[in-house]
Amino acid sequence: MNRIKEILSFKLLEFEKFSLEVLDLLLVVIILITTRILLFSIKSILNRLVTRKALDERNKESFWLLIKYFIWVIAIVLSLEAVGFEITLLLAGSAALLVGLGLGLQQIFSDIVSGVFLLVEGTVKIGDIMEVDGIVGRVTEINLRTSEILTRDGIVIIVPNHKFITENVVNWSHNAFLTRFDIKVGVAYGSDPEQVKRILTECAEEHPDVNTTAHAPIVRLTNFGDSSLDFQLLFWSSNGFLIENTKSELRFMVVKKFRDENVEIPFPQRDLHVKDGTLGIKKNES
Repeated sequence: MNRIKEILSFKLLEFEKFSLEVLDLLLVVIILITTRILLFSIKSILNRLVTRKALDERNKESFWLLIKYFIWVIAIVLSLEAVGFEITLLLAGSAALLVGLGLGLQQIFSDIVSGVFLLVEGTVKIGDIMEVDGIVGRVTEINLRTSEILTRDGIVIIVPNHKFITENVVNWSHNAFLTRFDIKVGVAYGSDPEQVKRILTECAEEHPDVNTTAHAPIVRLTNFGDSSLDFQLLFWSSNGFLIENTKSELRFMVVKKFRDENVEIPFPQRDLHVKDGTLGIKKNES
């Protein structure tokens, strides 16, 4: 027993007012192992809640990140206390340094605080389709300072978290999985509007990515253009991330059906009227 006490009290490092014993190091290891086990247990509980449909997958990720950061902060504080650092004195002694760092790293702190708000409020979740600075992408990761967005081109963009809090962004997934989109087309004057409406409606109903159960497609005659009757097809889809592909496929379908039923998509044209007349040329007589 005395031998064990001697081993635990053996000093690995020693300075004027600081010493690191084997017992201190052992406590740190125990704290870290306990933290990993606790986090593993919490993640397992969250996964079971998702399996039972008691928790949404996107909400699970937000809760998991928030809990993980919180527990690791506590574990680090306890570890420092275990090796002999007094956190309160350390913070008080470095107050001036922290003020200077705060001024220099103001934007970073703003991003971190924004990240905490994102995780707590849940306004942005992993899997959401966001439009930030005109770029549309799916949120793949939310960290304390930055988040990652996968664009339609397969490029991962690192976005500072403050953009989601202080700037206007569009969350296409917020409170709805279905979003309304549209395509526009012009047909020649003389075409039957009811025929055009029927064709556009059929194209929307036949496309697998268009949801016609919750909302029926809508066709509008939007304008009497210079060269055409302008129509707009409104449809609902959950394929927001790759909606441009859906729109392109719908346009291919519309062109094919127009050709099969002899509906003309006109070229832009202008009427030029030439008036007969002569140009009077006045000669100077000397």
